Amino acid sequence: MKKHLRWIIAIIVLAVMGVAYYYYLANKPADKDATESVADSNSELSYLVSRNIEDNYPESVRDVVKLYARITKAYYESDVSEENIEKLGRQARILFDDELKNTQTEDEFLSALKEDITSEDVSTNAVMPEYRAGEVELICKQDGVIAGLPVFERVFTMLDASTKVEWAKNQDGREVKDGDAVKKGQLLATVKGDVRVLLSGERTALNYLQRLSGIATYTHQVARLLEGSSTTLLDTRKTTPCMRIFEKYAVCVGGGQNHRYNLSDGVLLKDNHIDAAGGVKEAILAAKAYAPFVRKIEVETENLDMVKEAVEAGADIIMLDNMTPEQMSEAIRLIDGRAKTECSGNITKENIKTITALGVDYVSSGALTHSAPILDISLKHLKVTDSLQ
Repeated sequence: MKKHLRWIIAIIVLAVMGVAYYYYLANKPADKDATESVADSNSELSYLVSRNIEDNYPESVRDVVKLYARITKAYYESDVSEENIEKLGRQARILFDDELKNTQTEDEFLSALKEDITSEDVSTNAVMPEYRAGEVELICKQDGVIAGLPVFERVFTMLDASTKVEWAKNQDGREVKDGDAVKKGQLLATVKGDVRVLLSGERTALNYLQRLSGIATYTHQVARLLEGSSTTLLDTRKTTPCMRIFEKYAVCVGGGQNHRYNLSDGVLLKDNHIDAAGGVKEAILAAKAYAPFVRKIEVETENLDMVKEAVEAGADIIMLDNMTPEQMSEAIRLIDGRAKTECSGNITKENIKTITALGVDYVSSGALTHSAPILDISLKHLKVTDSLQ
């Protein structure tokens, strides 16, 4: 699991910014920084809505997370007005990078924010108004590959740090971990803690776990079809907004590899870039002049003429987009090892076998993240206990 360590750490950091984060902060002492510390919620709200974030942007990622968390916590104050919710939402968007902002307009963001804001979990508070210790079992309801267990656990510990997740043992005596094959009916874990936390955190924790496990399972199924070939399976940037780091992690757990994480990771010249530059050759030469020499340049091609032009211009990787198997075979012959090859365009587990014999270096599939069904997993058999054991 060492190769997944970086992803797990990143996921835990992002989970802090999830739906449970404001509960955690509510139980922490106020920040002692003299310039930002406030005595009550009114002064905190006033500070957050009036701070000039653009001219005084947080200096580190940690500071961005802390400020975002304070804004998120302020949403849920019982007396916050709709006007201040909008102001807080606009402040939060300033912290987003351009790619994240472009996933939805400001009006859409604010609308979704208002829709989801509530002051309490009415159902849970109705049946469990006070603290009672309890436990609930995490059970897999279909065969698959599990992924997202650290995120699942983090949701509950952010709600209440004393919550305990006891992982079940596999047949070989090891605790269940990400990447394990799981079976229908298998007990994965027992979660113990405040019954109110178990109930309130259930849906969010399962949403992450089901989604990531579904992606890992689907990726594993596709990767198995490539076994014995020289082709590497890649994902794409066709991910759920704000879920990319989780979903790309799940691809790795399932046996795939990551393509670019974002637009800063590498040069990939697609059809519109080529049109803007005036042609394949022009786009490649412009990229070579702009990007550091250590950056590989990939170009998307749709026909054999474009392939020839890409080879002659010195592309490092040539993507064969939506070509027939016959066209791809001829393109690979034309490239003749002078560039790496990548096949892309409507690649699914149902048709991937048609290209394995061609000898392409990479195959990228957006279906790994945008079409993978969830893995059915449930929290069942909740019971109230006299004390935490």
